[in-house]
Amino acid sequence: MLVLPEEYLKPRQLPLHLQKRPEPEAPFSFTIREATAADLPDIREIYNYYVLNSVVTFDEDQMTLKEWKQKFAYLEKLKMPFIVAVSPGQQVLGYALVTPWKQKRAYRYTVENSIYLRAASTGKGLGKALMKELMERSEAAGLKEIIAVIADGGAESSLKLHEDFGFKEIGRMGRVGFKFDRWLGTVLLQKTLK
Repeated sequence: MLVLPEEYLKPRQLPLHLQKRPEPEAPFSFTIREATAADLPDIREIYNYYVLNSVVTFDEDQMTLKEWKQKFAYLEKLKMPFIVAVSPGQQVLGYALVTPWKQKRAYRYTVENSIYLRAASTGKGLGKALMKELMERSEAAGLKEIIAVIADGGAESSLKLHEDFGFKEIGRMGRVGFKFDRWLGTVLLQKTLK
């Protein structure tokens, strides 16, 4: 019986210069622009993902397209910044907006911000780009204070993002929300614009 050395039993490999190289991944790129009514189905899809899968929003019911249309019209009437980041193919990758902090007129220069990213778009600098643009547009709109209300557990990346932009913690509320069979609190942060 003939016994071959082990190196003859291994599958043959082509030399490196003849091996097929994987195509390089296209760089992550996006453009930030004003949100339009045509973006609302994508915005709803992004938001509802977080409603169903996380505690970054305390909403337990998905928002309907009708509700998003009403919110969009309301923010448009108030001239509040509402922006989207889109891929080269115009898919909405994330959005950012501000809403009035309270309804009383004396609060008219204070807003609460929201930033949500498509799950596949996280960890690529998109949140930072949206935050920077949202703050610039808020300042240009004459707004003076931005408040962030963030869950005290399960939203660490959101806390870090706000802290990186100079938001300061101004308070905490414990056990004010109940979602996924557990109590949740909030961290309040504030940023003064120029």
